[in-house]
Amino acid sequence: MCDELGVARSTFYDWRQKDRGPRCIRLPNGSLRIRCSDFENWLSDCEDAS
Repeated sequence: MCDELGVARSTFYDWRQKDRGPRCIRLPNGSLRIRCSDFENWLSDCEDAS
């Protein structure tokens, strides 16, 4: 996701802290994953807000 948006990983984690990023799923090993549908919905919401 970070590569697709052209943002640093730290920016993504900052968005998550501020509840501005897409919904994430934490796996048992601690990794984060984002469903494609959640990512697309989040992008649409960002477009509508601007």
